[in-house]
Amino acid sequence: MTMQSAPRRRRAVAAAGAVCAGLLVLTACEKPTPIATISVGTNSVNSEATCYNDGKVLDQSTLTKCLQATDIKSITVDPDDTVRLGVDPKIADNKWTILMNGQPLTDASTKTYRTVPGSVFFNAQYGAQGNSTLVSIKEGDKDVTGLWNFKLKKAS
Repeated sequence: MTMQSAPRRRRAVAAAGAVCAGLLVLTACEKPTPIATISVGTNSVNSEATCYNDGKVLDQSTLTKCLQATDIKSITVDPDDTVRLGVDPKIADNKWTILMNGQPLTDASTKTYRTVPGSVFFNAQYGAQGNSTLVSIKEGDKDVTGLWNFKLKKAS
């Protein structure tokens, strides 16, 4: 009897291990979000969305939390440089707006690429404060379906 129960136990442990491994693989394979990119000179940084719900509308409380995210990518900008912002065509198809510190900087666009003078991001007239600015890309014209955040740091 002990001879039969040992192989059964091994099979049960192996089956349980396979199920656990399968669940780990499934949870690690989330669908990636579209990518947004900011380029300055020869440097660029890209990111998946800070908040995204696969094309579904994000509520206001979620957006507020997204705009307060701290784990975001940054890039250094000389005010004399041109900042280039690019988005995945999926974002452009739904229209997108550049936000600066949570406020619209541009009108909604269906282009995949926009340029903005670097000085704008550090100009108090546009709401800039200090030597860094939160720049967000908002997907959606009226209803927001995604938000990508970047920090622009003023070159010294």
